[in-house]
Amino acid sequence: MDAHSVDTLTKHEQILRHIEDLKLGSRISVRKIAKNMEVSEGTAYRAIKEAENQGLVSTKERIGTVRVEKKLRQNIDKLTFAEVVNMVDGQVLGGAKGLHKTLHKFVIGAMEQDAMMRYIEAGSLLIVGNRNKAHLCALEQGAGVLITGGFNTSPEVKVLADELELPIISSSYDTFTVASMINRAIYDRLIKKKIMLVEDILASGAALFALKANSTLKDWQRMSEDTGYSRFPVVDEWNRIIGVVTSKDMVGASAQQSVDKLMTRNPLTVSPQTSVASAAHMMVWEGIELLPVVDMNRKIVGVLNRSDILKAMQSIQKQPQNGETFEDLIWSGMEEVRDEKGKLQFHGVITPQMTNHLGTVSEGVLTTLMTQAAYRIVQEHKKGDLVMDNMSTYFLKPLQIDSKIEIRPTIIEVSRKFGKIDVEIYHAGALVSKAMLTAQVI
Repeated sequence: MDAHSVDTLTKHEQILRHIEDLKLGSRISVRKIAKNMEVSEGTAYRAIKEAENQGLVSTKERIGTVRVEKKLRQNIDKLTFAEVVNMVDGQVLGGAKGLHKTLHKFVIGAMEQDAMMRYIEAGSLLIVGNRNKAHLCALEQGAGVLITGGFNTSPEVKVLADELELPIISSSYDTFTVASMINRAIYDRLIKKKIMLVEDILASGAALFALKANSTLKDWQRMSEDTGYSRFPVVDEWNRIIGVVTSKDMVGASAQQSVDKLMTRNPLTVSPQTSVASAAHMMVWEGIELLPVVDMNRKIVGVLNRSDILKAMQSIQKQPQNGETFEDLIWSGMEEVRDEKGKLQFHGVITPQMTNHLGTVSEGVLTTLMTQAAYRIVQEHKKGDLVMDNMSTYFLKPLQIDSKIEIRPTIIEVSRKFGKIDVEIYHAGALVSKAMLTAQVI
């Protein structure tokens, strides 16, 4: 029994399907949708809002709500000129038809024009002040222009920008501020890009096998033989998840016994936007092998098993680490060393960014340092990721700026699924912080 064969849709889903089928650029209104789909305006409004959340439609000033192309998450590191306008609170002086174009390079115009032109190429953005000749040359090279300081440009530049469909943007911010804002936005996108979501590992178009509430032991056996699986989600007539059934549930059941009497009700589920790390934590913590993926209406859209999660976690480990989080920045100053017995330690210095308003190191920073040290010493003995269960910390003495510290992690026990680690931080030979961690190994 294939869950995809259930084609009964609610009015809400019918409206979403209708919106998906509309041509790009089509105007959408609550009244028009309500009339065409023969639903109430309230139902139409909620569906249009859902479509906006999914990126299917967009509300534009003076135009209204229109059908737009859904942006793929894989292009999250690609910026458009329109997004730059929003970042810098800019005003478009010309070339508005090219706002949808993506750009891949930024050039700061803090040099002579001849030298500047060597770095400008098609698809780039020149960030410069009120230098009209530079504006013209950049457009001729196929680049957009961002004018800082709130300056305008000449009518000639605006006409050329409109002809080439390359945006000319003016921002009241100075060059340094604009460059910092854009750089921060790109950095944040790179961090988001490396966070793998459940929707990234769900096989597109793959058959989804599910049982009905009135399915029997024979149905389960037949599906198990056809698929090679022994665990299946159970759905109602609307394709909404109501339970999960496994081979253990079927032990001792009669041939005609319906699965709704045997299944585990109200199973844990995740959405497509849940991170893979969160899904892994849930499966490890709860000891489950099957995790249904549902949409906001609790309709099933896919299923994850433990092997899917493990493959995804291995893939994450192989990805290049683009963009640094606060955790990465805190740990970046730590140096890996070995004592005379070959035991792993970490040495570093307390930087001003690690301190609180009193000038001493933040307890949160110390916790991060001890957690990272624990992860790294476990990975030396056993490959895999840790999911924190519990951590008891003790802060014995305050640490000042520029204090040199030693982090000494010690493994107490590591099994196939579980780990206990003791971590101590020393300064000038004195113990200043200590933690006992317990974690599950993925």
